[in-house]
Amino acid sequence: MEHTHLESIPIPLWASIPFVIILLFIAIGPLFFHHWWENNRNKLIVSLVLGIPVSIYLIANGLSYDLKHQMLFDYIPFIILLGSLFVITGGIQLKGDIQAKPIVNTIFLGIGAVLASFMGTTGAAMLLIRPVIKTNSQRKFKVHTILFFIAVVANCGGMLTPLGDPPLFLLYLRGAPFEWFFTLTKEWAFVNGMLLVIYYIFDSYYYKKEPAENKILDRTNIKPISLSGNYNFIFLIGVVLSVAFLNANYIHAIHDNHYLAFIREIAMLSFAGLSLYFTPRLLRIDNKFTWTPIIEVAFLFLGIFITMVPALLWLRDNAHSLGIETAPMFYYATGSLSAFLDNAPTALAFHKLALGMTEPGTAGLIAGIPEVLLTAISVAAVFFGAMTYIGNGPNFMVKAIAEENKIPMPSFFGYMFKFSIIILLPLYILTQLLFI
Repeated sequence: MEHTHLESIPIPLWASIPFVIILLFIAIGPLFFHHWWENNRNKLIVSLVLGIPVSIYLIANGLSYDLKHQMLFDYIPFIILLGSLFVITGGIQLKGDIQAKPIVNTIFLGIGAVLASFMGTTGAAMLLIRPVIKTNSQRKFKVHTILFFIAVVANCGGMLTPLGDPPLFLLYLRGAPFEWFFTLTKEWAFVNGMLLVIYYIFDSYYYKKEPAENKILDRTNIKPISLSGNYNFIFLIGVVLSVAFLNANYIHAIHDNHYLAFIREIAMLSFAGLSLYFTPRLLRIDNKFTWTPIIEVAFLFLGIFITMVPALLWLRDNAHSLGIETAPMFYYATGSLSAFLDNAPTALAFHKLALGMTEPGTAGLIAGIPEVLLTAISVAAVFFGAMTYIGNGPNFMVKAIAEENKIPMPSFFGYMFKFSIIILLPLYILTQLLFI
């Protein structure tokens, strides 16, 4: 549920500079000062150096309510959801090595497209990436499989629930009902279906080019697929149900006291705690589970959520003068920024922009804005996150795991020119023409 400050205090555009700086750090840090940037302590330093002055500025200008609301009701639920999904999926282990035929690889990606919406793109990607690499270990041509894996499992699959992708969860926190995201099924089915068909054609072509001895090796090195830590699926269902039902739509007392909304976060933390308690430590070690990725997200987004407050307030005040008015405009504007910035704050920014343009009391609003605009923002934020390695969190993680396994992944710009611009962008334009 969206709570806004009663007084509209004008805020200058320059107050958003720290937000732009932190997003630039995220974009160029891994490329230009990789070793310094991969230390989480340095990410926390950047967040604090940029975030503390912004906090002081907001409090001094009477905007402490906006800051408090952003941190309490957006940042904390956001980190708890991601952390809970991270802990629970980290206790599920998929092992095995089956024959890497095109149909097998396509089924792997198809399963990932479904799982991504219910265990998050990060959870689904981390669960499936190692079995996919293991299955294809005897094959010579496998870079294309990882590229389509990033597109489908780490991004486009996560469209159907607020758990699927961080921008959708933030829009859920803004008032979009849990079940509303199922209305995006046609966009989800179209893009993921098309990507699976295109991938099958590519993989069939490369499979024919495989040396005969690789195919024999692939046929003879078979290990059945096995799943460990299955009980974590119960905890995962618990998180899904918490997000679906522990909210103001079902607990009406939250309307009177929005601190009661934290019952959802308490439930999610409980399921994460149960996962940690019941999952054997050796399974997590074998799964290469560490706390580093979720600490990284917590430290970075601390700075992002603080520094984006002035940007969100500026968008609220200047929505009418920006010229972004129609659903296709929102789609391409959200998509363009989601590709190069993080897609979660981008979705929030354009939601705030739409909110500033919407007359209060207009009929048929979802999360305070026209449904057609919410659809454009949601679809673009999720899909365009696949356009670069930095568009969505799991992209870089999948790339890193592939490179650990000696798969020569394309560079930042190589990924765009060899894959996303020629495969994904035409599909996304077609999606807009058909649905938005």
